[in-house]
Parts: sequence; structure tokens; C-alpha cells
Amino acid sequence: MSLYLYAILQAENLDLIQNLDLQGMNAQSVQFHALPPFAIAYSEAQQERYLASRANLITHETVLESLMKVIDPHQAVPLPLQFGLVVENWEDVQRDLLIPYETKLKELIHNLIGKREVSVKLFWNQTEELNLAVAENAGLRQRREALVGKVLSMDEAIAIGQELESAIEERQQVIITAFLNTLKPLSHEYAEGELLTESMIYNGSFLIDWDKEPEFAKAVEALDQQFENRLRIRYNDFTAPYNFVKVDRD
Repeated sequence: MSLYLYAILQAENLDLIQNLDLQGMNAQSVQFHALPPFAIAYSEAQQERYLASRANLITHETVLESLMKVIDPHQAVPLPLQFGLVVENWEDVQRDLLIPYETKLKELIHNLIGKREVSVKLFWNQTEELNLAVAENAGLRQRREALVGKVLSMDEAIAIGQELESAIEERQQVIITAFLNTLKPLSHEYAEGELLTESMIYNGSFLIDWDKEPEFAKAVEALDQQFENRLRIRYNDFTAPYNFVKVDRD
């Protein structure tokens, strides 16, 4: 029997979730296996590999979020495992993960108790921002207007293109700096993620005190108003702390 793994828990806290009725991958019941000082949330795997489909990703995340909801974050915390982790037996889990990384896993648990990960993703309309940049820069506006209707040489096209690119990058950096200057002091740790679409200009995660999320959310709302609702902000205040649970393998 293969096992699909979701999270690492503290074995001493299994009583907090002993009555949890939860379905995981392939509608299999989520169970808990103690490997002191840890315990593993798992279900019986029905496949050798799991594709990262939307349905599978949502199922994996739902299990993690359900665990987070029933466990008092000031007592314990589930350490999320990567999507699609299938093992053959518990001996593999002990040998490859729990024994060699026991100290690091304990440190991660200690670091996360009483905290949560929140994420902020910023999107904008680049064309509108470029028009604003030109409107607010008299010199740039005059140079662009002077080229209207003119057949540009390669050098002229490159020069104006570079100037426009510089202007848009400067506006982007002003926004990012404002968000970081406001939000980083409210967090313990910070992680920057990849930009996932052309309209996304920022993707960051913050590890904050669990009870201070309303203060953090209020700061995000104030930043939205500061930039006059030009941005589309995707704020997630409840997510598994993937960005702050990393074990470096030798």
C-alpha cells in the first residue's frame, strides 16, 4: 500500500485532531500515523503519481487548511509537505525525512507556532500606467509627441523604447517599495515569489503573528487607497506556510 503525504504534525498534539473526518486524494480518508516525536497526515494512495491538476491541487490544499482550522495555532502547527508526495512505507519516511532532519523540523515547528503566512499579489494595467508616466513627465511627453507621425530610425526607436521602459520600471519600483516599507515591519519573515502573469508586478509572502492579521490587512487596504485603486490586489490571509517551511538537503 502506497501512502500520499500531506503534512508533518507533532505527535503529542494528535488528540487535537483525532475526531477529524476529512477526505483527501481519490476521496480517501485522511489518517494520522505517529512516528514520535512527529506524526504524518496521509491517505492511501490510489495512483503512483498525481498530476498537478486544479482539482488535485485544491484537494491537497483543502486538507492542509482543514488541519490548520481545527488545530489551535498557539499550540501546534502542521508543516505542509509538497504536492504529490507518495511513499511506499513508513520506513522510507523515517529514513529519508524524519531522522536526518529532526532538528530542523523541530525548529520550523517552533518558529511557526502562533504565526501564519499571508500573501500579497499586485496587478496593474501596464498601458494605463505608461500613459500616466508620460502625462506626469513633461520631457518624456514632449519627446514622444515630437516623434508622432515620423518614420523612426532604429536608434530613435530604441532610445524612446528604453526611456518608456525605464519610466514604467520606476513606477513599478515605487509601488513595490511602498508595500515593502509598510508590510515588512509587520512581519517576522518575508519571501518573494515569481511573477506569474504579465500584469503581475509583485508577489510576496509574509510570516506574521496570527492575531495581528487584522492590522496587516488594514495596512494593505491603506496602501490600496494610497495608490488610488490603480492596483488589483489579491490578498490571501489563510494559507499553508509553504514559503517558510524549507529544508535544505545536503
